[in-house]
Amino acid sequence: MKKVIFEGSGVAIVTPFDGNGKVNYPVLENLINFQIDNGTDCIISVGTTGEGATLSTEEHLEVAKFTIEKTAGRVPVVVSTGSNDTLYAAELSQEAEKIGADGLLLVTPYYNKTSQKGLIESYTYVADRVNIPCILYNVPSRTGLNIQPKTYFELSKHPNIVATKEASGNIAATMETMNLCGDDLAIYSGEDFLTYSLMTLGAKGVISVFANALPRELHDICHAVLDGDYEKARKLNLKYYELMQGFFMDVNPIPIKEAMNMMGMNVGRCRLPLTDMTEENHAMLEAMMKRYGVI
Repeated sequence: MKKVIFEGSGVAIVTPFDGNGKVNYPVLENLINFQIDNGTDCIISVGTTGEGATLSTEEHLEVAKFTIEKTAGRVPVVVSTGSNDTLYAAELSQEAEKIGADGLLLVTPYYNKTSQKGLIESYTYVADRVNIPCILYNVPSRTGLNIQPKTYFELSKHPNIVATKEASGNIAATMETMNLCGDDLAIYSGEDFLTYSLMTLGAKGVISVFANALPRELHDICHAVLDGDYEKARKLNLKYYELMQGFFMDVNPIPIKEAMNMMGMNVGRCRLPLTDMTEENHAMLEAMMKRYGVI
């Protein structure tokens, strides 16, 4: 059995920017402490929600290193290092390992994409060149590429490939993956609203957007399942379901950043090409958060 990096709620933490569009490190430190103080089990740095796509390589590693240093071993830190360029992904992964990452998050190649055979070769190439655990990331809605269960099975044979963040929305395929891979591949939900469902089937937790704003609430859902209290988890999941969906009423991380700003967290705007929500959607999100008593 492979050792999992974490069980429970992992936050795909946002990268805060100041008014000039630069990384706001004092705010990032506050966010890290807020997450740990509220039960988050793992921090995932510079991923989709962390706007890794618009960070330079230097910024990417600086943000990741800062996150590792300020977390100071209190919870694991996973650094997103995936790319549509396998050589670059391998180099970035090696740099992340050097600065102390506990694990890597590797999205499937996007735009140029590849075949299932290419996925096996690409992921194997990266995993062969590091000595820390790798979490695959399957998000077809963004990449146009889906990891098939049989491909997962082949990749799960690699000792450094320990888990996947599964955001395909296909529960049947995820169940097939679980059946094929068993304890050789841990599953993390990549969609907040499916966390309860996937965890009752055997997933180890979630890599979450929602937890940026409400870390304690998602921690409680995950750990209720892990503790076998499915009824408590079910009720909490239903309670926050609308808000989980609301944080995706626009392209992630636009809504979650706007929500966090409403809560006074001062995370700034997204970098272009991501822009502010429409006034109508902003008003809808604000009203929803007021109904939940978040603001």
